[in-house]
Amino acid sequence: MIKGFSWLFLITVVALSASSLNAQPKPAPAPTPAPAQNSRSFVDLLQRAKNGDATVDFRELRIAYTETKEYNPYRSARDERQKMFAALNANQYEQARELAETILAQNFLDLNGQFGAFVSYRELGNAPKTTLHKFLFEGLVHSVENSGDGKSPETAFMVISVDEEYVLLNWRGLRASEQSLVNQNGHVYDLMKAVNTKTNETVSYYFNIDKPFNWLGKSLK
Repeated sequence: MIKGFSWLFLITVVALSASSLNAQPKPAPAPTPAPAQNSRSFVDLLQRAKNGDATVDFRELRIAYTETKEYNPYRSARDERQKMFAALNANQYEQARELAETILAQNFLDLNGQFGAFVSYRELGNAPKTTLHKFLFEGLVHSVENSGDGKSPETAFMVISVDEEYVLLNWRGLRASEQSLVNQNGHVYDLMKAVNTKTNETVSYYFNIDKPFNWLGKSLK
């Protein structure tokens, strides 16, 4: 188990990706949008996402979040996440829902929280909430995946937290096995080696971690 993930995550991801990810062509990496000028733009984007607006740009939303005072890529709801996945594995969906909502109250863009909310509401039979959190989870995951192909530093996946790296790997049916830091051309990358859980094939992906790394540098000054 990697960082609190479980077999339940992988099983559900297979079902999701079969109906959405694999059925869609991979678009070319989109240019990085300009940083939000103030927190108001993030609030507006966030409200659109919460309303299920299919036109919202999740990449823009994530970038805008990094420009707010609430952004803290190293504030991880680790305890709640572990308890949430344990509750899901035990079919305790009401407890899992409460924990997912606690995580999302701290950071609504938390991929683990969105996934937990999606599964919990689905098992509890709440169709509107299931649809919303499925939309949010997939939108956030796709915004990470469509930011590059991860095969080189130049085409690295852009993440705003380390948690996003692990979620994307799980989304692709991979288990992280090794992590190293790479500095190149003024940028910072995580080079992640991972193993395919079905074929045992080893793959490597680059993740651009400029956002969390620069936040850390500023916070230490």
